[in-house]
Amino acid sequence: MIVWSIANQKGGVGKTTTTITLAGLLSKQGKRVLLVDTDPHASLTTYLGYDPDGVEVSLFDLFQLKEFSEDTVLPLIMKSDVECIDIVPAHMSLATLDRVMGNRSGMGLILKRALMAIEQHYDYVLIDCPPILGVMMVNALAASNRILIPVQTEFLAMKGLERMVRTLAIMQKSRDNAFNVTIVPTMYDKRTNASLQTLQKLKKEYPEQVWTSAVPIDTKFRDASLKHLPVSHFASGSRGVFAYKQLLIYLERLAVNE
Repeated sequence: MIVWSIANQKGGVGKTTTTITLAGLLSKQGKRVLLVDTDPHASLTTYLGYDPDGVEVSLFDLFQLKEFSEDTVLPLIMKSDVECIDIVPAHMSLATLDRVMGNRSGMGLILKRALMAIEQHYDYVLIDCPPILGVMMVNALAASNRILIPVQTEFLAMKGLERMVRTLAIMQKSRDNAFNVTIVPTMYDKRTNASLQTLQKLKKEYPEQVWTSAVPIDTKFRDASLKHLPVSHFASGSRGVFAYKQLLIYLERLAVNE
């Protein structure tokens, strides 16, 4: 089972879009995909057509478990309407975890332990992270084989990337092995100097980590979300889908060596 976290400490950079699009492409390959929505705002949960205030089970319930096994974890997973894609939905109660349970021993490894209990059931797990450093992001990063950092190709997004890199450096001190990181340039518009210059800056400052291509601006992403479908299932021939297909090929090659 391969686990990818999609994280950035800036909102609006394409985290949820990246998560659902890669999941859609993997599902089309027949891969069994589990999505984990760790953001109290529940964008990924809403994307798939669920009301995050009305779900019967959520990630919050997983953090209440005393033991982790197929019998305890699987009941907290919900089926989506997309074949081969399941989800552990978010609920606004996740926002209270740092206050209520943040000091509990082993709190940062709960998600990793839960996923290990069900690793035979899924080929991939994609974790959509909140834009703040807290219990949720710590759990996601600890559980992951690779961290994907979507970065909008504009100046302010670079500042968010710098914060994210600092966060990983801090967390790195408590790990035996380095984080595997891929920076994903998003919302790229080749007609603007801002996009061109930001992409060049990313390649210059993070040459070992940045994906050398970029995801373009594409209105099909928005249209697909209205239908609660991955864009790969809504507009398979769109330029956005083509870009994410290339990204997935790149990530799969990296995964072979991890």
